[in-house]
Amino acid sequence: MTADTAVLLVCAGNATRMGGIHKILHPLGTSTVLLHGLRTFCQCESVAELVVVCREQDLSEFQSILANEQFPLPVRAVTGGSTRQQSVMRGFSAAGSSCTYLAVHDGARPLVLPADIERVIADARESGAATLGVPVKDTVKVCRDGVICETPDRASLWLTQTPQVFRRTLYAEALERAAAAGQDFTDDCQLIEALGVRVTMTKGDYSNIKLTTPEDFAVAEALLAGRQKGRNNA
Repeated sequence: MTADTAVLLVCAGNATRMGGIHKILHPLGTSTVLLHGLRTFCQCESVAELVVVCREQDLSEFQSILANEQFPLPVRAVTGGSTRQQSVMRGFSAAGSSCTYLAVHDGARPLVLPADIERVIADARESGAATLGVPVKDTVKVCRDGVICETPDRASLWLTQTPQVFRRTLYAEALERAAAAGQDFTDDCQLIEALGVRVTMTKGDYSNIKLTTPEDFAVAEALLAGRQKGRNNA
């Protein structure tokens, strides 16, 4: 398998819903959210390098953490911008030019499975763009002014996850066009969709949760404990 993918681990959010907790550096299992995510990507044969995108005020701490760890792949930290798109652009600029594909992943999704990472990269190799996601379980309502006005067909609705993987040249084109048009998206697939390019939805796992509120850490710890129990019983 070819190591042709650069991973951007986006950790530059303000975590306003975490009650002051720095979720990326918060303990998770026997490690931290940051190191758990990095070690998972380092298990993937398709990954050639990792770029951690963090807030400017966190850069020295992130660099110190990375310097004290031994990774089998190149890992570096760079500062992000004021929006997600700007942060990803900075990570994109810092990535080496030898990789054909780019995987953008939320640093707050440390439980992504290596097998799912490999599958979404494989789908991106086929179509040029792919993202992990899962079908919604609940009925979704569209509301305006507190009143239900529409019920979309649940069969066609998916929850988008990360990583989102794109052919490098395609992503560069999308970034350039968005910048020229003054567009700033919160989801990287939207950049590609704006070009009129279809993005493949790769079915992932419901355990690939995003740590958004303090309660999510209890869920993440339970999921990790379940995985460890499964390995012990294997």
